[in-house]
Amino acid sequence: MDLRVIDLSDEELSIEIAGEDHTFMNVLKGTLLETEGVEAATYDMNPEQSGGQTDPILTVKTDGQDPLETLEDAAGQVKAKTDALTEAVKAA
Repeated sequence: MDLRVIDLSDEELSIEIAGEDHTFMNVLKGTLLETEGVEAATYDMNPEQSGGQTDPILTVKTDGQDPLETLEDAAGQVKAKTDALTEAVKAA
């Protein structure tokens, strides 16, 4: 996964996440919105034919927490959820 920080401040992060689609981005955005300290999380993905970017740009705004650390925590939560799902499927 290739990441490119577009903008970073004490409370806001915009980062391009290459190669991902709506499936992953919706899960990550949803997890961020459930994370304490996150005031807003959204992503933008323009279709290639529009002439815009093709990779999603995630924007996270926090209440003062480090947005990179917040993103890292949310990514860990997504991994934990997918690991739990994998174990449940194996057990079935």
